[in-house]
Amino acid sequence: MEIWDQFISLEGKVAMITGSGSGIGLAVSRLMAKYGAGIAMIDISKVCADEADKLCQTGAQAHFFPCDVSEEAQVTRTVEAVMERFGRIDILVNNAAVMVRKTVVDATVEDWDRSMNIGLKGTFLCSKYVIPIMMEQKQGVIINTASGAAIKGVPDAAAYNAAKGGVTALTRSMAVDFGEYGIRVNCVCPGDIMTPMLLEEGIQTRKITTTAPRTQKEKEEMEQFLASCGSHRPLRRIATAEEIAYTFLFLATDMSAYATGGSFIVDGGRCS
Repeated sequence: MEIWDQFISLEGKVAMITGSGSGIGLAVSRLMAKYGAGIAMIDISKVCADEADKLCQTGAQAHFFPCDVSEEAQVTRTVEAVMERFGRIDILVNNAAVMVRKTVVDATVEDWDRSMNIGLKGTFLCSKYVIPIMMEQKQGVIINTASGAAIKGVPDAAAYNAAKGGVTALTRSMAVDFGEYGIRVNCVCPGDIMTPMLLEEGIQTRKITTTAPRTQKEKEEMEQFLASCGSHRPLRRIATAEEIAYTFLFLATDMSAYATGGSFIVDGGRCS
């Protein structure tokens, strides 16, 4: 390995990544595996098991752990299972979340609780049970997936905006509390990305009628929707999950050794 490459190596590290069955979580899992990390893939979807198998076929160490991050008992069991299999946790990526496109008037209490329980409570629970492991190891990295919505609100998405705002505040709090143990905590604030969550958002806002367009009308609707998501950004496009994943790689490696408590905006310039 060339001397400058040591700063981007994850050899010998273990990354626990929530919401890793698709979207950003899957892209981050693939990228960190490429740079040498063992990957604990956390998701409620069994599709994630297939993705873990695919990573193993490339020579990576990856394993699927089914877990609802909003349930404390499931989180504690999962952290124990990850430790039993890998023996350590060096990187925690709190990525699991849901999008509900409703105002505070239209949202139900169930909508609000679901957004908070997965997006914010899940971040709290996973951090709560992984940080003691990192404290004992005297090092660790936590990367939380926030959103540009935490900085510049998305219309008709009150619960999502609030949950992601909470993630940025929790990030700063944990960075202050655990820096002395060699634990760095940062968050990434992406803009619109070509992921299943974005397509679900399109369904909720009635801008598209299907996530798998077949007819010419459906294909045109999809093109118009994706174009509209990027039209108000200086870069005039949305991102791919793979592009966003490189910010997570930067924050997970020694390239960012002095960065903690930060919110890294990667949104094509919307929040500028």
